[in-house]
Amino acid sequence: MMMNCRLLLALQVLHWVAGTMVKLDNGGFEDLVIAINPRIPEDDKIVERIKDMVKEASTYLFSATQQRFYFKAVKLVIPSTWKDKAEYQRVTTETYDKADVIVAEPFPKYGDDPYTLQYGGCGEPGRYIHFTPNFLTNDNLYNAYGPRGRVFVHEWAHLRWGVFDEYNNDAPFYATGGDNLPEATRCSTDFTGQYIFPLSGGQYRRCKIDPQTQLFEHGCVFFPSRHQNTAASIMYLQSLPSVTQFCDKSNHNIKATNLQNKMCNYRSTWEVIMDSPDFAGSSPITVPPPDPTVSLLKKQERVLCLVLDVSGSMDASNRIGRMKQAAEIFILQIIEGGSWVGIVTFNNRASVLTGLKQISSNSMRQTLADYLPTSAGGGTNICSGVQSGFQVFLQKYSTTKGCEIVLLTDGEDSAITSCFEEVQNSGSIIHTIALGPSAAEELERLADMTGGSKFSATDSLDSNGLIDAFSGISSGSGDISQQSIQLESRGQSVGSQDQLNGIVTIDKTVGNDTFFVVTWGTSPPEILLTDPKGREYTEKDFAIDNTNVRTARLKIDGTAETGDWIYSIQNTYSNAQVISITVTTRAASVNVPPVIVKSFMNSDTNKFPSPMVIYAEVSQGFLPVIGAKVIATVEPEIGTPEEVELFDNGSGADLIKNDGIYSRYFTSLKGNGRHNLKVRVEGKDKVLKRSRRQSQALYIPGYTENGNITMNPPKPEANVSETDLGNVTRIVSGGTFVVSGMSPGGSHDVLPPCKITDLEVQQTGDGGFLLTWTAPGDDYDVGKAEMYEIKMGERPSELTNATFDRATPVDTAGLMTEVAGVKQSFHYKPVNFTKENGTSIYFAIRCIDGSDNVGEISNIARAVVFLPAWPSSPTRPITISPTPADNSIILSSPGDKHPGPVDKSTIIIVIIACVSVIIFLAVVGIAVCILRKRKYGNYVTTTTSTTVAP
Repeated sequence: MMMNCRLLLALQVLHWVAGTMVKLDNGGFEDLVIAINPRIPEDDKIVERIKDMVKEASTYLFSATQQRFYFKAVKLVIPSTWKDKAEYQRVTTETYDKADVIVAEPFPKYGDDPYTLQYGGCGEPGRYIHFTPNFLTNDNLYNAYGPRGRVFVHEWAHLRWGVFDEYNNDAPFYATGGDNLPEATRCSTDFTGQYIFPLSGGQYRRCKIDPQTQLFEHGCVFFPSRHQNTAASIMYLQSLPSVTQFCDKSNHNIKATNLQNKMCNYRSTWEVIMDSPDFAGSSPITVPPPDPTVSLLKKQERVLCLVLDVSGSMDASNRIGRMKQAAEIFILQIIEGGSWVGIVTFNNRASVLTGLKQISSNSMRQTLADYLPTSAGGGTNICSGVQSGFQVFLQKYSTTKGCEIVLLTDGEDSAITSCFEEVQNSGSIIHTIALGPSAAEELERLADMTGGSKFSATDSLDSNGLIDAFSGISSGSGDISQQSIQLESRGQSVGSQDQLNGIVTIDKTVGNDTFFVVTWGTSPPEILLTDPKGREYTEKDFAIDNTNVRTARLKIDGTAETGDWIYSIQNTYSNAQVISITVTTRAASVNVPPVIVKSFMNSDTNKFPSPMVIYAEVSQGFLPVIGAKVIATVEPEIGTPEEVELFDNGSGADLIKNDGIYSRYFTSLKGNGRHNLKVRVEGKDKVLKRSRRQSQALYIPGYTENGNITMNPPKPEANVSETDLGNVTRIVSGGTFVVSGMSPGGSHDVLPPCKITDLEVQQTGDGGFLLTWTAPGDDYDVGKAEMYEIKMGERPSELTNATFDRATPVDTAGLMTEVAGVKQSFHYKPVNFTKENGTSIYFAIRCIDGSDNVGEISNIARAVVFLPAWPSSPTRPITISPTPADNSIILSSPGDKHPGPVDKSTIIIVIIACVSVIIFLAVVGIAVCILRKRKYGNYVTTTTSTTVAP
């Protein structure tokens, strides 16, 4: 059956919106969080510029949305590294890692493009907006990007409403059709300007047309006029004074080769915004809105309390021992130095094992670890544990705001909701860990209402899930140099005298504070660890704990050697036992960010059969890391874990190729309940590279005004695309997601093939067209579908959900489906094809599986009918005369003011060229008359398919 795609999209949008703390109250956005990175030196100018930007953006947004939305209340999080001020309030649940807008230096330097990190498709909100301090404080960038409030609104539309840019630096021009010249990629087409080709020495000339592509030559630049008569669109060029609106249906440019058209199937930005949940509940506001309030909140030192379940059920499956193992790793290795930590246990009632102690040394870490419980008994009263955690905070501070609780429990508690209101009012963040299959179903609500993280772990020892959960609890401060990074997490049952062997790679971005931890079930194994220089470590070098913790720990002094560390752990016990190894480290330098991984689902609550997508973002600083092998492991409460390889290939669930965001649909659901997500990343030398962000604000090189070109400062460039990172390994927990709606006996096939998102078409030399795409699967991007449907039309509106069935079909005889991930092509040659030169034709494709589940319609691809190639356009050079302003130039043609010498050969060439043009125009005119009648002919088709590496 056909999936209700609009409903599924709405569900995903609601999740993404719910993932932020922003609320919409009568058109006013509240609780928008802007956070400054702790590595930014203290600068009051940044704070003042942010205030000005928000105020300007609110007014601009109100006008742009037809008086529907404005910014009402913003929270600005000041780093703990800045000095205290009387106006700074204490943060509550706001953190840098979950901020809507971050202010941070780029990596590498000199990249000041404002951008929004977008994971999802059209209409799906983004992750965050990134501004640099230089963008906020350097007025020299003002002309290139425009007023900061306008830029903020441009990025806010990305973040909140999931629209895309209407320019395209990779495809800056497009063919318009007929005998018209190509145009700059923009929206709307009412923007005017000049097409100029820069030469050396500060000289310029008019752009030529490439006769093969019929587009302006590579290197041609469109300089827009400073004064325009159009008000649209903000997603193209918000910097111009006349621009105050988003493109709507009446002025949207459907021919432009931009991401908005590709991602949103040629819908305008305003149409997408009108489909958002925000718009559905809004109406025009009749009075001007008040100025936004900006609250200044300051991050304090980290204050955290472990609230641990010691009820009787914790004795089962050695949960109490495993909890001590994992919590000990958290205290000794994970939590940052300088943090304050307390420990509370609970069963029928709570007990404070220790009040807050500051981690000032390794001996203090060990002192705290010694408080961890080792025995269990009694019932379960979760609220008593949480309330005692609050009391631990109040012993030192006057408020619980901004403090954190790590709550671990394996039991049910019918009274858990009794303290929800107190939790909501506390201002504390609660991270939850559900251990085993019976932990309270309401547990995740505590994390959701406080902005905490959610984890779960099964009783299976092979997964190492409990250690992964504790390792994934981050302060959210944004100080990556202090963040613990997990390089290895592996556990498995090892037979008597057998070995657990492997390699851990320590790359050049990490190596400080490195720990190797081995755990076992019954008897300590023999350990052999060899560093890259051949030095060997055995169990004698490890600190052994033979109590019920059963742990061996080795800390590497200084910075660990870069390269492969080889481990071999032998089970000398007479029976099989589970052995695990965990390796954690920190950044090698505060000045070079390490490679990090963030992973999560598109929705942490899912009702089958809504689509589920796994994401893993791999980056170094703010640069995407490409070329990695990424494997996600999903472990259900009961059953076998499932492995899924994630791809960054721009097909299926992955929307943009090589943006460092690896994605995949998850279809191997076995039942309802909690599912634990874990991601492993491996990258090899010469393969793993840093890349550029794809979505950035448009940097205008200059404007035309009164016959002059006013140049902006050259945009600084940094060569980052070919940087090899060496071998890299990472393990990260993606937290927990909950599934419902699965039938007890399993479900019949209701999952359709996924949407094809990379359909492309180009004209071939024989007058035909070649379509290419990546094959979807039987269930989203898994397996092999049954058949394709391809339709075509002269307008995108003919290929929508409402019109696709009535659109002109393409004969797909001989076209076979392939296994998901295979690159396919389909060639067809029109017969009696009577279309004028420059006619636009649009194509779309959808896939159907063997159970008649129909996939969503693909992106709509545009082809332009090209008849005989155009000649190159005249290339009259332009003389640039400097004006009194150093950054302005005056355009003039040589024939106008400064004619140069012309010899006879030049005259002959010009005459020949003119005659050629006259003959060509005559031929084209005859052809146009013959081809005036428009109709589709019959098609001769061929198909090919090739397997490509993801």
